[in-house]
Amino acid sequence: MTSPERGRSARRPWPLAAVAVAIALVCAFAAWRPWTPAVDVAPVDIAAGEKVTAVLAPAALSLPDEPRVLIFGDSWTFGSAASAPDLGYAYALGRSLGWESVVNGVRGSGYLKPGLDGGTFGERIAALDPALDPDLVILQGSINDRAQGAEGYRAAVTAAWDAVAALYPDTPIVILGPAPQALPVQAATQRIDRDLGELAAARGWWYISPLAEDWITEANYAAVIDSSPIGRNHPSTAGHEYLASRLAEHLLALSVTADAAAEVPAGG
Repeated sequence: MTSPERGRSARRPWPLAAVAVAIALVCAFAAWRPWTPAVDVAPVDIAAGEKVTAVLAPAALSLPDEPRVLIFGDSWTFGSAASAPDLGYAYALGRSLGWESVVNGVRGSGYLKPGLDGGTFGERIAALDPALDPDLVILQGSINDRAQGAEGYRAAVTAAWDAVAALYPDTPIVILGPAPQALPVQAATQRIDRDLGELAAARGWWYISPLAEDWITEANYAAVIDSSPIGRNHPSTAGHEYLASRLAEHLLALSVTADAAAEVPAGG
């Protein structure tokens, strides 16, 4: 375990996987960046009845070789429906990348909805340890807000994100949007995905959308989601491994493609 007091002076791009994986990902993602915020947000008044919008460009991820990563979310982050919680995607991600994963998942929790074993996202963020000093924060979900409606949702997300940014001011934050527990994707899940994507773009934070990128489709649903009375539409053990691999690919791309783009000369 790395001490929370360690410095950040050694921060640099990290080796996430084998060279073969890196090469494959660079080729696959070099010209295609679905994770980049694409929706103009942050309205600014310019004249009566008119608005102009702007997007802040996310910075490339740059982490130490063995980063401490806080993965915060709902039952999917908890590891529900895996044969053991520590086989969930959040733990699998840390094992596959050689990271120190600090997993904070609460079943049933959302930005508006209190969880079974804890409060809302905002209440849980308020209880986080300031001394944790993570190198990266990943905020996942949540489909648990589907029944809560749109009223107050963006305000709750904004307050929670303000709190985590204030708690760890030097830490990059990646938002992992909701993944569908059922198909076709429910309208409320699509609304949550849009809201989170737009709010992340306004802050210049990376947003990864499992919906937009078709992580779960009719073709692989049965292999990823355990729809039995025990699994209750959560990822199976194999499904958690799959989600971890998809997330790892995207986190690598957020470093590789952004760094490559930064090296392109102006006008070239």
